Amino acid sequence: MSLPELPVQYADFAVWQRDWLSGEVLDGRLAVWRERLAGIPDVLELPIDRPRPAVQSLDGATVEVRVPADLTRVLRDIGRDENATLFMTLLSAFAVLLSRFSGQSDVVVGTPVAGRGPAELEGLVGFFVNTLVLRCDVSGDPEFGELLERVREVALEAYAYQDLPFERLVDELAPDRSLSHSPLFQVMFSLQNAHGRQLELPGIEVSSYDVPLTTTNFDLSLHLAEDTEGLVGVFEYRTALFDASTVGRFADAYVRLLDQIAATMGEVSVSSLSVLAEGERDRLVSEWNATAVELPGLPVHELVVEQARLRPDAV
Repeated sequence: MSLPELPVQYADFAVWQRDWLSGEVLDGRLAVWRERLAGIPDVLELPIDRPRPAVQSLDGATVEVRVPADLTRVLRDIGRDENATLFMTLLSAFAVLLSRFSGQSDVVVGTPVAGRGPAELEGLVGFFVNTLVLRCDVSGDPEFGELLERVREVALEAYAYQDLPFERLVDELAPDRSLSHSPLFQVMFSLQNAHGRQLELPGIEVSSYDVPLTTTNFDLSLHLAEDTEGLVGVFEYRTALFDASTVGRFADAYVRLLDQIAATMGEVSVSSLSVLAEGERDRLVSEWNATAVELPGLPVHELVVEQARLRPDAV
């Protein structure tokens, strides 16, 4: 069986990209990205379990996450009401999660794009994936629907200018480089909606084999994929920064946020969305803060003097 000859080869694409992405075209794209990413934070300060190493480690692991099919359908409907895709809805919820745990309202997330816009590239073997930098504005305590609208506009503009290679963008923006973290963003998000087919070979039974992940390129990544039962995916994380239990809380909190968004159809302020499980808030606010002690009726400076008298050798 002979396959039809491809209209272009990978070398043709490389030449086209180099020739086209120059001059005014290149300057225009750089100007847009430079404006959109001006003043982004150097690092998203998530609550890590250990100090960040001076040189980032690539050691990684994963924690599974699953979103049921009925919840996925509601989230898709919420996005449709806002003229947004499921990807945009899930990313908006992820931005809420990151903002809540980092305490930052300027949340920068990376996401991969296939990079196969021209029809001639659909059947061509080669690596066309590019990375987009999405800046999510969670400030002002918007309703989730308003946040989704912000994220949709950011994503649509990024798609329109997706042909600027990420490496060229980093060179142009020239952020302060550090070996301790990746430039521009440290968190990745992706949604795989291309349903894979089971490989069938005559006379051979084929099954998939999951290879455990042991490396990662970013502090934290959420990779989701659609299947017949909803969404399945993993939180991928640096083991030098996070414990599995911490990332497990991230995963639980993310699904909890999605449940609340679905229950309110997105008509709820971001500050009203809780990342805490039932009873967890009371434990944090009340139980762990029940630190009242009986003190003698003395001014604080006299209490210090008294302790110094009783324990002169203590620090």
